[in-house]
Amino acid sequence: MFENREKQRVPAVTFKTRRNDEWLTISSDDIFAEKTVVVFSLPGAFTPTCSSSHVPRYDQLAPSFFKNGVDSIVCVSVNDTFVMNEWQKDQDTENVIFLPDGNGEFTEKMGMLVNKDDLGFGKRSWRYSMLVKDGVINKMFIEPNVPGDPFDVSDADTMLEYVNPSASKPDDITVFTKKGCGFCAKAKSLLQDHDMAFEEIQASHSVSERSLRAVTGADKYPQIFVNGEKIGGSEELSIWLESTKAA
Repeated sequence: MFENREKQRVPAVTFKTRRNDEWLTISSDDIFAEKTVVVFSLPGAFTPTCSSSHVPRYDQLAPSFFKNGVDSIVCVSVNDTFVMNEWQKDQDTENVIFLPDGNGEFTEKMGMLVNKDDLGFGKRSWRYSMLVKDGVINKMFIEPNVPGDPFDVSDADTMLEYVNPSASKPDDITVFTKKGCGFCAKAKSLLQDHDMAFEEIQASHSVSERSLRAVTGADKYPQIFVNGEKIGGSEELSIWLESTKAA
């Protein structure tokens, strides 16, 4: 079993990072002192669950965390700074701080360093999350000590629920667009004017009009979906936005 370290201070270590082609040493105090910080730690950069679920959801919910008293969100992994920097670029997020625990010192002192020799990983972090206030661990969510790589409690939604059970979450918005489409530009502008983040899927060789018809049942651009609900084109989006404002 992994020790729950709530009410204890985070380990005092230094992290070797690389910024703007220069070495930069960051201390635990730099990260945690006089701040409320959400930390999530995971087995490795570029690995499937970490890249497809763990990091993206914390990034998506970052505005909700920030509105509810969290100063920063930190992702820790036992990887060197070059790997973590490239992973951050690949994830295309500025909301999450990628903190390299290259020697595993922080993770070991947290009691979360595990052996992943069976995968050729060596020593890595067990998956967990924690809320840290001024260097003191307020809450920990530790994945169960079972074989494999469980991902049940260290997710962003669980942490946000703890931070504030009533916290609002951003809508999941997808916009299917086509290059040169004026109505697509209008739809994106409407969403931006309402400060609503969205994912754009643009028609290409890999995403054809056949794909648009198969997914949306329509053959005109744009097509907007919100939380799985089809809104329609730019005019329907405008009506939907007005209705949500009135509500």
